[in-house]
Amino acid sequence: MELQYQAAVLRQARSPLVVEQVIAAPLTGSDVLVRVRAAGLCHTDLEVIDGSLRYPLPIVLGHEAAGVVEEVGPGVGRLRRGDHVVLSWNPHCGYCFYCDRDLPILCEEYLAKGAQAVQFDGRSKACLPGGQELKHLMFLGAFGEYCIVAEQQAISVSKDLPFDRGCLIGCGVMTGVGAALNIARVGRADVVMIVGCGAVGLAAVQGARLAGAGKIMAVDVDDGKLALAQKMGATATVNARTADAAAAAKGVTAGRGVDIVIEAAGSAPAFATAVESVRPGGEVVWLGKIDVAAEVSFRWGALMQEKRIRRSSYGGARPARDFPMLAQAYLDGELMLDELITQRIGLEAINEGFASLRSGKAIRSVVVFD
Repeated sequence: MELQYQAAVLRQARSPLVVEQVIAAPLTGSDVLVRVRAAGLCHTDLEVIDGSLRYPLPIVLGHEAAGVVEEVGPGVGRLRRGDHVVLSWNPHCGYCFYCDRDLPILCEEYLAKGAQAVQFDGRSKACLPGGQELKHLMFLGAFGEYCIVAEQQAISVSKDLPFDRGCLIGCGVMTGVGAALNIARVGRADVVMIVGCGAVGLAAVQGARLAGAGKIMAVDVDDGKLALAQKMGATATVNARTADAAAAAKGVTAGRGVDIVIEAAGSAPAFATAVESVRPGGEVVWLGKIDVAAEVSFRWGALMQEKRIRRSSYGGARPARDFPMLAQAYLDGELMLDELITQRIGLEAINEGFASLRSGKAIRSVVVFD
């Protein structure tokens, strides 16, 4: 029987999303039909809307989601109807050049098919009523009542985890916490600076706390977000509008600079601040991003002295390992997720949600489905 459902469709960049009736494709192979219960609004979605990240259209955005398994394809063995799942946007083949080198985020199939906004089998999993194919962002397209994903993308988690908090694990929280735990591998004596205190940066603050960092400095231009960073584990804060973050980093480290900087602001000044603030031999992890065609300049001396600079897109995620761990950390009271949610909205208010994200007013708006 044909499944029709409501989804927010982007037909043209720099225009509003339109909630429309769409039609799901039949399940094949390892497909899993998920009834989406909550989906977070992320900056990556906003970049597609604003045209700085270019994908084929029309497209269903949304890549930070949680829901319930409704149906599985004939090749699915791990999941069952009724399972609660957090969705991952990084499926990978497991055998290409990069997968063999333990870099699933660079999987050749993932990069090739992701740019086309189709699944690994080369097909779209939904269409408009007239038959026009719908693309899906990052193998999900979660701004709809349903989405179809590969089995490896649906990670079973405790049914005690609320969907609106669980969805955050699938992107922002995994990226930020993972940057501290998996990429930088923060040590117990380390002085860590987090630049940018949106959802990803606040998750990175918590990752540094969970790792036992000696000191955690949070940098932002919003005093409200800095106060929240302190609540989540920051031991010091710097408002970059009124203070020099690099000078503050050196002020608490006898002039050296901090051991690790995790940048989560996504701006040229933040990238520069990161390399100016880290000590010789220290490590910088860039999480934020800007238009892929933009250029960023640095003072050459800030890049010298054996500094290590690394870009990370997903915090070294191993979803089957990390998602249940993060879910349990929340249930145990060790990971704060409630405080990341600025507002819960219906699908019909999604454009207003993105306006709040664009203005910097929202940390995370979450679309909640009945």
